[in-house]
Amino acid sequence: MPHEPQPQHADELDAEAVRTWSSLALTALGRAREDIDAINVYPVADADTGTNLYLTAESGARAVAEVTQDTAPASLAQAVRAYAHGALIGARGNSGTILAQLLRGVADVLGDEPAAPCDDSPGRLLAQALTRAAEEAYQAVAHPVEGTMLTVAAAAARAGEAAGAAAGTAAEVAGAAYGAARAALAETPGQLAALGRAGVVDAGGCGLVAVLGALWQALSGQEPAPEEVRGRTVPVPQPSDPCEQDAGPAYEVVYLLEAPDAAVEELRARLDGLGDSLVVVGGEGLWNVHVHVDDPGAAVEAGVVAGRPYRIRITHFGDERRRARGERVQRAVVAVVPGEGLAGLCEEAGATTVLARAGEVPDIAGLLDAVRRAHAREVVLLPGSAELRAVAAAAAEQARADGVRVAVIPTRSAVQSLAALAVHDADGTFDEDVVAMTAAAGATRYGELAVAERQSFTSAGICQAGDVLGLIDGDVAVIGDGLPETAEAVLDRMLGSGGELVTLVLGPEVPDALAERLEAYVQQGHLAVDTVTYRGGRWSAPLLIGVE
Repeated sequence: MPHEPQPQHADELDAEAVRTWSSLALTALGRAREDIDAINVYPVADADTGTNLYLTAESGARAVAEVTQDTAPASLAQAVRAYAHGALIGARGNSGTILAQLLRGVADVLGDEPAAPCDDSPGRLLAQALTRAAEEAYQAVAHPVEGTMLTVAAAAARAGEAAGAAAGTAAEVAGAAYGAARAALAETPGQLAALGRAGVVDAGGCGLVAVLGALWQALSGQEPAPEEVRGRTVPVPQPSDPCEQDAGPAYEVVYLLEAPDAAVEELRARLDGLGDSLVVVGGEGLWNVHVHVDDPGAAVEAGVVAGRPYRIRITHFGDERRRARGERVQRAVVAVVPGEGLAGLCEEAGATTVLARAGEVPDIAGLLDAVRRAHAREVVLLPGSAELRAVAAAAAEQARADGVRVAVIPTRSAVQSLAALAVHDADGTFDEDVVAMTAAAGATRYGELAVAERQSFTSAGICQAGDVLGLIDGDVAVIGDGLPETAEAVLDRMLGSGGELVTLVLGPEVPDALAERLEAYVQQGHLAVDTVTYRGGRWSAPLLIGVE
């Protein structure tokens, strides 16, 4: 998303300034990402703070670029709201979630379309925005800790307020905030014991300094001096005591949540009792939830009670600590799966998964994040649907720029991904592995049963709302009244051209009796065909069928 910075008047605060800021912040974080990752020791030494901040800023910058590219000129309010919303939906990790809330605080002040001319100068408005940002960030964190990016944000806000009170321009306010943030960052090792022991500054605070430096550059036209990330050559300390290594929750859980404010207050209390590092940001019905827990299922279930969680991401810290030590494996598989049960099944087979709900397509950043989490020299990417092929190809291209060898196998269904994963051989050569997995996926016909939501024309005729649709290789082949009868009809057609193995993936509401009936049906008509059954879990289709 390249954007050439444009000169700004010292007191000009408009949509172009926000666009320039978002672009410069992304560039600055991209430049500092590896250094910031290297000094990441708090709250978990998982070496991903720089990457998380970069991915969050990338999502925000993309949203700003979209709104400012419209034919009608965007307003300051539209641009800053887009920046905050984009960061919210793309927030990664503890630091990225806090950055999203800081941007939301800025948008709460600058994101209102004025009904009448405002008496406050741009400098004063920016100072108020920085103060609101720091306040909201502190409120979003369940148990704020000093010596973190919260401390840096608060110092920046105080300096910005002082400059604004002295009738400073927007550029002068941004400059004062940036200078104070740099000074506050240098003090963090003396405020937080973990940083002091490692001899590093706070990684999240380091990223925030880069973002504020970009804001000053956007408004002043002056480029900040290159930041020397203190302690960047100091390796992330590894605990010598095995008990210490296992201290703290084992999982990071992050998801977007659609829920009312009242339900979110109850959610905070529930998640606070399950783990730590709780950060809930957002508002107006959309939230980003981040927490460290030992029971990720309970954390997700709490979100279900509060509203509608989606884009759920669960990370095991054991994998992240391995990544922090620089232990890159030779080869990994990344699979997009439409159900929690399928995700667990693929993870047991060693794959890194991206959970996708029906109608919600993971974005490039989400797939790229999964490739990076796999932390391998070679990655096989299984998109699991035709709609994701272009997204997977774009993510693979970006991963290759990071030095990762990536192959995308064009799986069009989760059952094809399962077939590919079943023949995956991490000990063989990359090319041989890709060829074998591609052949296994291509040799698997796929079917799916769904319930029609409305009357519509299909390749099998007109269906009515409530009809059961049997799809084969993506096209409607059967329209039926009930799930068992339609499933049998689909199996008949799929096995008509032969087959050796039938894979059934049952949705969460489908009884085990259906699997037993279908297994018996296959055995009765096709004695040489084996059948395996899995539970797709929440958000999977009523029934997926694979025939190899």
